[in-house]
Amino acid sequence: MTETTDRTILVTGASSGIGHAIATLLLKRGCRVIGLARDFSKATFDSDNFVAVSIDLSRLDELAARLETLIQDEPAIDGVILCAGSGRFGSLEEFSHTQIRALIELNLTSPIYLARTLIPGMKQRASGDIVFMGSEAARTGGKRGAVYSAAKFGLRGLAQSLRQECASSGVRVSIVNPGMVKTAFFDELDFQPGDAPDNYIL
Repeated sequence: MTETTDRTILVTGASSGIGHAIATLLLKRGCRVIGLARDFSKATFDSDNFVAVSIDLSRLDELAARLETLIQDEPAIDGVILCAGSGRFGSLEEFSHTQIRALIELNLTSPIYLARTLIPGMKQRASGDIVFMGSEAARTGGKRGAVYSAAKFGLRGLAQSLRQECASSGVRVSIVNPGMVKTAFFDELDFQPGDAPDNYIL
């Protein structure tokens, strides 16, 4: 992402984990941050430059209309960092159809909706940044990770394609594929990052 000072950046998943850390850093750098999350009751941002928008990105039936309203209220978003996501792991046959759909909708479909909503304005201004938060699971599939990896591989393909589509428009597209990060992401999972510092990112 280019110089951040005085820019308006939208961050999804801003109430916890990577999204919260990124939003906090951007505020320290002088950005105005629009944070999207389902629940901000446990998130603290001591800044007048933070705008909290409570939204459930998995509610696709409502998402398009909510995003259009957001764009009307905030027509000049300079960049978006898409951190919202969740994980569920197990053998494929252990997933219900509902669980598969929910994981794909939050981790892949909602970022597509967000990018679709924001790109036209960015292209019109010939400037903007779209940053997808991927995963090491976007590069190598692993045991018990079929559905999660499918979503993240899809996100990686989306980012690569959009990068080419937007190459001459002034809109920059990138994806970050971190390894395990010690966040609340693991709270409801049956595994954690290892104790050795090289097993996780603080």
